[in-house]
This record gives sequence, structure tokens and C-alpha cells, in this order.
Amino acid sequence: MKVEEARTLSDEELRKKLEEAYKEFFDLRFRAATKQLKNHRELPWAKKKIARLKTVIQERELGIR
Repeated sequence: MKVEEARTLSDEELRKKLEEAYKEFFDLRFRAATKQLKNHRELPWAKKKIARLKTVIQERELGIR
């Protein structure tokens, strides 16, 4: 998900997507720890997704955009 796409979502949808991203990241970390993760690049991608969503939420709280 790109930042532009995240900015079009409502506050509730953003929070839901953030929760899903955290669950996805947890699952990826678990699979990496048990050596079941095939593509290790998924971990940084998931972290970036979380950061993007948190940035948009923070922008809205501060009234930047």
C-alpha cells in the first residue's frame, strides 16, 4: 500500500489496516524464527507498511494533511 492510497482511507479503515499489518508482521517474524519463511524481504516490507500507516495517522492527528 502506498501513502497516497492510505491517505484516501477513513480513520477507522486506517486503524484496521494497521492492526492487520501488525498481525502480518507477527506471523512473518514467527515463520522466520521457525525457518519457514521463504522470502526474507517480506519482513522489511511489512515494517515499512506499518510505518506508512502510522505516518498517515500521525499526520491526521497533527492536522498536517
